[in-house]
Amino acid sequence: MSPSPRPSPRPSPQRPAVVVLDVNETLSDLGALEARLAGVGADPRVAARFLPAVLRDGFARTLREDPLPFADVAADVLRVELADPRGGRLDRPLEEAVTHVLGAFEEVVLHPDVPAGLRRFREQGVVTVALTNGGLSTCEALLERSGVREDVVHVLSVETVGLWKPHAAAYGHALDVCAAPAGDVLFVAVHPWDLDGAAATGMRTAFLDRAGTGVYPRHASAPTLTARGLDDLADRVLEG
Repeated sequence: MSPSPRPSPRPSPQRPAVVVLDVNETLSDLGALEARLAGVGADPRVAARFLPAVLRDGFARTLREDPLPFADVAADVLRVELADPRGGRLDRPLEEAVTHVLGAFEEVVLHPDVPAGLRRFREQGVVTVALTNGGLSTCEALLERSGVREDVVHVLSVETVGLWKPHAAAYGHALDVCAAPAGDVLFVAVHPWDLDGAAATGMRTAFLDRAGTGVYPRHASAPTLTARGLDDLADRVLEG
């Protein structure tokens, strides 16, 4: 059976009523992982493979409708990476190293463009929502210690629906909480796969191209907007 055609994001000159934001790498800078890896004797370049591998395995479990929590998948992926001697020589037992490196999630910070963007949306009455494949408590803690929790109306995790993005149910959860039609929602991420999933539900999408490459995969639904950061995106959206 051929797949049904995917709905396109509804074009509209009006600003969105709701902005839904991915969290890992979109809001948060995961650079702390590199420092933690170096701190246990591992190659900091493992960080570049880590999150894609976590997402890969999380997606696989979601496809067979038997997902695991982000933290569990992350620990297992990291355990395999750190056990490989090609990734460096650990200065402590494997389990201690895994615990130490994953502690980076307790100290990651927001990208510099994020606070100003969140504040602008809040001041202009746009509802902002964080939607993460990670843990709810981890996301809450990130926003709290960064001083932006009051700028985010809803903090949501796929833990609630039990299916990771880009499953439609994950985006549907945000739409249900906000009681908003998909066409009135702008979904923001640095990951094309995430934007593609949101577009399939009818949301408009915004790609944060912080590197400024201007390159986007052709196999993914083209984003409605592209911006260099969340502050730049807020300016574009709010000023029309």
